[in-house]
Amino acid sequence: MVKKFKADKKSSGGAGLFDSALASSVKDSAQQIWLAGLGAFAKAQAEGKQVFDALVKEGTNLQKKTQTVAEERFGEVTNKMTSMADDVTVKAGKQWDKLESIFEERTAKAMKKLGVPSAKDVEALKERIEELSAQVARGARSAARKTAAKSGARSAAGKTAKRARKSAA
Repeated sequence: MVKKFKADKKSSGGAGLFDSALASSVKDSAQQIWLAGLGAFAKAQAEGKQVFDALVKEGTNLQKKTQTVAEERFGEVTNKMTSMADDVTVKAGKQWDKLESIFEERTAKAMKKLGVPSAKDVEALKERIEELSAQVARGARSAARKTAAKSGARSAAGKTAKRARKSAA
């Protein structure tokens, strides 16, 4: 440590002794300061690599922790944004369905006013046509059977007459 010099001019007996003691004290203090500086420099030089490596290690750990926290936050934000996007998609889909329904209703009203048959009307007509076609087909088969029966009876009568003529001849 730096020594403090206490001198009393009255007791020292003269100024020369005072100056010499002061100079010696200052020289000793300067020497101690110089040696302390050299010691600090040597210690910093010796431990500097270790301190530097420790700081790099701490920095790496801090970076990893920060990156982990940032990734977690990013994941949370991504999930929130995905959820919001899904909600917006659902709401937009509902609105689109409403708009489509309104458009269909208005189009149907306009077509009805113009006298254009609806899909239900066309379907009912198709069913009626199929029913009538089936009735016509049944009637045609029935008529064909009657005609075949009459012609069969005529041909049987004709065959019997032919046989009678042959036997008479």
